[in-house]
Amino acid sequence: MFTGIVEQTGCVRQMRRITAGFEIWIDCPQIIDGIALSDSVAVDGVCQTVTRRDGHGFAIQAVAETLEKTTLGSLRAGRSVNLERSLRPSDRIGGHFVQGHIQGTGTVVALTARGEGYLFAVQIPDQLRRYVVREGSIAVDGVSLTIAAITAEGFSINLIPYSAGATTLSSRRVGDAVNIEVDIIGRYVERLLQGYVPGTADASVANPAGGLTAERLIQWGYQ
Repeated sequence: MFTGIVEQTGCVRQMRRITAGFEIWIDCPQIIDGIALSDSVAVDGVCQTVTRRDGHGFAIQAVAETLEKTTLGSLRAGRSVNLERSLRPSDRIGGHFVQGHIQGTGTVVALTARGEGYLFAVQIPDQLRRYVVREGSIAVDGVSLTIAAITAEGFSINLIPYSAGATTLSSRRVGDAVNIEVDIIGRYVERLLQGYVPGTADASVANPAGGLTAERLIQWGYQ
């Protein structure tokens, strides 16, 4: 579990093909002392396991499913990435609950300077737009952001100067792909409203009788 508050922008040292995908080495001198083997680290918002480390950085193994769903396969040596170590129970939650499980990739459609900050607009797939609400939370490349406006093709955010300087978002260009994780709360609410068909292997199968309804809430004493 993460919060979407980037601790350091690391630098890709090496991309090496392995049987299952890529081994990716990332340099992060500021936080490497707090990273151990088998730790979870969010790399541009993608939860990955540390498989090797040295005094300068760590390695992860991005496998086929991760490469299909995220932008990790397009990384190259020298590319900056957003890094966040996993949340400790005692930590403050400065952003929102982020799992590091990417639902899809979006496309940057605008990055317009506004003073020292930016207006940042992203196009996202149709199936993710229903989870986008004004002033709600969303993670873009692992950065917890507040949605400023809903657009016909996705959403826009006001990227404040601090976030622009502390993350990689201000270096993105129109047409770049970014990793998208929508707010987990919206996905759970949708699942409860859908209901499910008992005995089915696919938990996404909706129950024709409906899930949570106004009538059922009344039956349970909610008025």
